[in-house]
Amino acid sequence: MSVPAFPADSSTISELDQLPDRDTEETAEWLASLDAVVRNAGPERAVYLMRRVHEYATRSGMSLPGLLSSDYINTVPAAAQTDFPGDLAMESRITALNRWNAAAMVTHGSLLGLGGHISTYASAAWLYEIGFNHFFKGKDADGSGDQLYLQGHASPGIYARAFLEGRLNEGQLDSFRREADGNGLPSYPHPRRLPWLWEFPTVSMGLGPLGAIYQARFNRYLHARGIKDTSGSRVWAFLGDGETDEPESMAALTLAARERLDNLTFVINCNLQRLDGPVRSNSKIVQELETRFRGAGWHVVKSLWGEAWDPVLLHDNTGALVHRLGEIPDAQMQTYATRDAAYIRKHFFTGDALSGIAAKLSDAQLVEMFTTSRGGHEPLKVQAAYRAAVDHRDAPTVVLAQTVKGHTLGSAFESRNANHQMKKLTMEQFRQMRDLLDLPIPDSALSGDLVPYWHPGENSPEVRYLQERRAALGGPAPARRVVAKPLQQPPVRPFEVLERGFGNQEVATTMALVRLVKELMRGKETGARWVPIIPDEARTFGMESLFPTAGIYAPDGQTYDPVDAGQLLYYKEARNGQLIDEGITEAGSVAEFTAAATAYATHGEPMIPFYIFYAMFGFQRTGDQFWALADQMGRGFAVGATAGRTTMTGEGLQHADGHSLLLASTNPAVISYDPAFAYEIAVIVRDGLRRMYGPQPEDVFYYLTVYNEPKLQPAMPPGPSVEEGIVRGIYRFRQAQPLDARRRIQLLASGTAIHWAMEAQELLRTQWNVHADIWSVTSWTELRRDALEADRARLRGEARIPFVTSALSDARGPVLAVSDWMRQVPDQISQWVEQDYSSLGTDGFGLSDTRDAVRRHFRVDAESIVVAALDQLARSGAVRRETVSSARERYGWQG
Repeated sequence: MSVPAFPADSSTISELDQLPDRDTEETAEWLASLDAVVRNAGPERAVYLMRRVHEYATRSGMSLPGLLSSDYINTVPAAAQTDFPGDLAMESRITALNRWNAAAMVTHGSLLGLGGHISTYASAAWLYEIGFNHFFKGKDADGSGDQLYLQGHASPGIYARAFLEGRLNEGQLDSFRREADGNGLPSYPHPRRLPWLWEFPTVSMGLGPLGAIYQARFNRYLHARGIKDTSGSRVWAFLGDGETDEPESMAALTLAARERLDNLTFVINCNLQRLDGPVRSNSKIVQELETRFRGAGWHVVKSLWGEAWDPVLLHDNTGALVHRLGEIPDAQMQTYATRDAAYIRKHFFTGDALSGIAAKLSDAQLVEMFTTSRGGHEPLKVQAAYRAAVDHRDAPTVVLAQTVKGHTLGSAFESRNANHQMKKLTMEQFRQMRDLLDLPIPDSALSGDLVPYWHPGENSPEVRYLQERRAALGGPAPARRVVAKPLQQPPVRPFEVLERGFGNQEVATTMALVRLVKELMRGKETGARWVPIIPDEARTFGMESLFPTAGIYAPDGQTYDPVDAGQLLYYKEARNGQLIDEGITEAGSVAEFTAAATAYATHGEPMIPFYIFYAMFGFQRTGDQFWALADQMGRGFAVGATAGRTTMTGEGLQHADGHSLLLASTNPAVISYDPAFAYEIAVIVRDGLRRMYGPQPEDVFYYLTVYNEPKLQPAMPPGPSVEEGIVRGIYRFRQAQPLDARRRIQLLASGTAIHWAMEAQELLRTQWNVHADIWSVTSWTELRRDALEADRARLRGEARIPFVTSALSDARGPVLAVSDWMRQVPDQISQWVEQDYSSLGTDGFGLSDTRDAVRRHFRVDAESIVVAALDQLARSGAVRRETVSSARERYGWQG
């Protein structure tokens, strides 16, 4: 008799119903067996058996969908823990010293009103110490070591360890958050402020995890392309459970799993608290994170409970304890960490089974279990979790370690909602902390107003142990090293092609730049070091010719027949591909750009990233990442294609970019240019290669705006002053004749606006008898920075004239500046222009229409420039006011 496996009720329809069941009776027997287990042993037993079967099937090589969550217990059972690889008593003393000195350092600073964070490191101390003593590789062996993305708020603990190692002294600890004299310690990991120690800025929450994923991916890229053997490097990212709410933290999880980045480990400190309170007050952040990471394809290791829990869980014959742990929300778990045994007995151990377990435990045991015995606080548990992480293959691993925020700082700190804002300990709290940590600090040392740092001596067993452990692992960590390795400058020929111009052929500056980079990538000297990065717009930018020649990086190569295989420019993926086509992710693209732009320090291998993005989806969308890139001292070329508010009008408001140059000007590390012609691009790129990759490299990166509007590209005018002007920001492109004309005006233009200025120059001459000189302004921002420096020099008593002032010194008549950007962009230089100054720009939201219509809308087209020029001349008395009215009427200019 045939028995249906499932009833036909629509509420129980499964995707399996569309597959044939070749033995319905056997299926029915399995289901009946499961029903019998539920009736006779309870649902917990049935769940246990099902999970055991699923686990066995997976280990046997059967392809089954993975479970998204597991019980709220440790992944590595106590029986599977290996012997501790070091001196546990010694490491406990070292960790206690680091806890003390971190708290002392922040307290010293807080007495000056500087603030600092104590509780984060207090909860995570063992998570770091086990890594530093047994896992994190230094750079002495291969120049790369491991890359450590350390939690920003835990920086006092890292400084404390560096102090114990002898890398910092007491004076430097007392300079925590006191950087004005150039010798202090930054509040958080800031490579630009402490470049010998910090590698990665991580305190802008979410950017660290994202950057870590792309760093691990870029390590593989370098290896695949034969640039550097990075097989020994592992990327470690430390973050808080509250930080995972940042979208960037979770943005690239599937990329890491898809590319099987087993060189990557996340360690999430799950102290169940964010800055103001519980992370998931009414649910469980650990279980949520496990589900998200497992679903993304990660290996998950949970280290939740300490040794005090091991025997209790082992005797949980009914599963009631595990079930109870799984149902208690985080906010309640936080409360248990602050309550006495009576409260725990009453509110946690409910029901007969749990009451029976509690009856066998003393009050002291209960308090220990819920206040201190967490997996992240015990070195054996952390060691086991890390070992499980580094031994796993073919997938990244996340370690979810449960801790108590403010651990060992005393009851006033531990698990308190306000502990993130608590910046100092009283002397009495330090005495309690000393006793808890069993530190050999006498009472006499704690009798003054300032708690002392405590160092056992540079020849002490503790310091020798630290140094021996770091020597075995390849030297100090974290550590940032820059080995001088200037790149040979490319030959002049690729640049000369652009400098000669393109004759009668109209070429967009986007295409001119792409053509230059393609030629530079062919160079024997540095061609292999270019890293083109594109967020899924290669064809938009005319870069599809790189597909078959450079290849698109893919760890598995091309496992399919591309649909365009028969075409010349087919989509070619390769294991050693040079081009990185990121997909639709500007955040991922900037993270990849950062990894490439800092490879000169991370791996001792200078790379030349070329990141080209669409309109405003650069500094507007990922400005925080560009700021972190500046902090990390990245070098490379960021290119804003389809730039300007009026050159890409079909796309409309959220694409019409008239403000990115202004945003870029706020970043001190960005050298921004708005070139008008192909030859300007050639000069700028050549100068950028010299400044960033020459014998004395600078810690800057370049931002070039290029346009998708085909225009005639003239040859570079002769004379050395032109090249100097291009680099410094301004030069006279076209001078009007006669030179002594009274009705004269100076038109300053950048980017595509120079073409409107040239049209306006002709209209002014032929229709209004006004002579206009045209100046190409390649960088409004660099002109401003030069002028600001001249101002500072003047205040120091030095005589220095701003370059823009000097360049325009012999220019007659007023100045009218125009660009495809907001007026604030050209107005950056106005105070250093001695002539009467005015500007035109594209302020406001963009809109869709033809280029001509939109330029008239913003009043920046050639006719609008003419009207504005005549108005400016009228104000100086050079033309009559009626002339301006005539021009308005002639051009249909309605104000």
